[in-house]
Amino acid sequence: MQAAPASALSALADPPARLVDGATMDYLLIEAVNALRVSSAVASARARKIERDMVEAGLVPPPPPPAKQQNPRDSASSTSGKISGPADEDEGVRSRLEAIGIHVGGNFAERLCRDRPLFSDSLDVIKFVCKELWVSCWDKQVDNLRTNHRGVYVLQDHAFKPIARISSWEGRQEALKRAKLYVALPAGIIRGALSRIGFQGTVVPEITTLPQCTFQIKLPKNT
Repeated sequence: MQAAPASALSALADPPARLVDGATMDYLLIEAVNALRVSSAVASARARKIERDMVEAGLVPPPPPPAKQQNPRDSASSTSGKISGPADEDEGVRSRLEAIGIHVGGNFAERLCRDRPLFSDSLDVIKFVCKELWVSCWDKQVDNLRTNHRGVYVLQDHAFKPIARISSWEGRQEALKRAKLYVALPAGIIRGALSRIGFQGTVVPEITTLPQCTFQIKLPKNT
């Protein structure tokens, strides 16, 4: 009978903490995105109605006329006119999802680091994110970690679970657009975890090919 490798025995003796059930996280994210999109649309409609009422009452000047309507074929690349509304709403949804993620990530980090000493090196805290935080949230470690040794770290997950099943009948670009909403909360989780540990930085997700996702983390050079 072949003996089990030492790494397997170590994992059995001290299994990684899993604070979130994988399926639960998927369902939560789907419902959070849908709920916040509806909420953002309702808030935007309410704000437009208030503005119209104030214009009709003479309290504020009327808005300038919209720019000339472009050809519908060019609407995807236009940034003026009516098409700016959905983009603004999606940006609001991303911001709110990231804010939720920051709160969740901070609590995750506090639970995971409860019995360990403080981090003194930025590379050590990034390794913590790549291994322990990733496993506790998404049941696997980061596939690739790169750094320029100047405070910039690139974390790559080849099959990121929150976007693993995203698709769209409208094509690849629409699927990528939807996926950007679904990585906002994970980006917030990473940022919140770093902040709670004492490392303030920025986290920028990037998706070029589903289901691959890259997170660029920038930390101050003196950490």
